[in-house]
Amino acid sequence: MARIRRGKRPAVGTNGTTGPTEVNREEDAAGEPVHVLIVDDHQLFRTGLAELLAEQGLRIVGAAADGASALELVEKCAPDVVLMDLEMPGLSGVETIRRIAEIAPRTRVVVLTIDAEERSVIDAIGAGACGYLLKGTSLQSLVAGINAAVAGESLISGAVGAKLFERLRADDRRSAAEGCVFDELSGREVEILKLLATGKHNIEIAKELFISPHTVRNHISNILAKLQISNRIEATAFAIRNRMV
Repeated sequence: MARIRRGKRPAVGTNGTTGPTEVNREEDAAGEPVHVLIVDDHQLFRTGLAELLAEQGLRIVGAAADGASALELVEKCAPDVVLMDLEMPGLSGVETIRRIAEIAPRTRVVVLTIDAEERSVIDAIGAGACGYLLKGTSLQSLVAGINAAVAGESLISGAVGAKLFERLRADDRRSAAEGCVFDELSGREVEILKLLATGKHNIEIAKELFISPHTVRNHISNILAKLQISNRIEATAFAIRNRMV
């Protein structure tokens, strides 16, 4: 798909049909309402949300029930903000966000979904979403999220933000703990851990380091004890997390 060129764009109704009115994008700076595209596979939700947002002074330029239709409307009407559900038939919400970022880098995407799972949040933000709101959030918060996106800022629902902060704190605690334990490993143990993480067996490690397999076993036992883990798989995961391989 070609990148969008900003210029005149057709106004599109909530059913996705093009209307006769043309709007010059240069008028936005003079106070033109924010142009919003709604993407959700539930028609009643799309219609109701469009009415509520229009009452708040936003201009609904279109609505789509799936990712493929959303991409077509993004090319056709170049919205300022896309309100995107993640659970849709066909093209996933995350992949749709990624493609919008490619074809229309000036269009902002705000996720509006019931999915508060940590993985979904991370995937959506990684794909290019600049906001993540849960269905059921207040109309005022939704409008604030749209305006924040237009201003180049981000707004995340409180419940989602709390999970992300806890994840970051947990990662920091784990990294700090692993860093302290990592310092306790000897140079030889670090060498063996690196080789272990590449999938080498004890005999292969012994040959590479010119030591006996028995010595390798002893070192591995010490490594597991110092890292407070129980097997080679966990040791490999530790090495990968710490970018040893």
